Amino acid sequence: MNYKQFRHCGLDVALTMLSGKWKPIILYHLFHQEQIRFTDLWRIIPKVAKKVLLDHLKQMEGHGLIVRTEKNTFPPEVYYQISEKGRAMGPALTALELWANEYAADEVKILQEDKKKKYLMTP
Repeated sequence: MNYKQFRHCGLDVALTMLSGKWKPIILYHLFHQEQIRFTDLWRIIPKVAKKVLLDHLKQMEGHGLIVRTEKNTFPPEVYYQISEKGRAMGPALTALELWANEYAADEVKILQEDKKKKYLMTP
């Protein structure tokens, strides 16, 4: 398979939908909450800029993975939730996590240790 053929392959389409530093963690939170306000999502994902979060959410909404709901209040409240299409991706994401825990355990362990070191060094 050459690159042009791969660009139209289902795997490439799925990986494109998931690509982005923050998309996996956004999906994680949306899988575990029925609905979440934008500001709450922004607060629970440390270090993400509002603009980047908005861009990722718009991309995922465009792919049909999430649903955006705006309530006409003052100030306006914006909520996000996982769509049926996004929820159907759950088993694939679980399979990826299981694969990583089994076949990339060393990399997972290194990341977890690095996180602990950073946590311990933070004043």
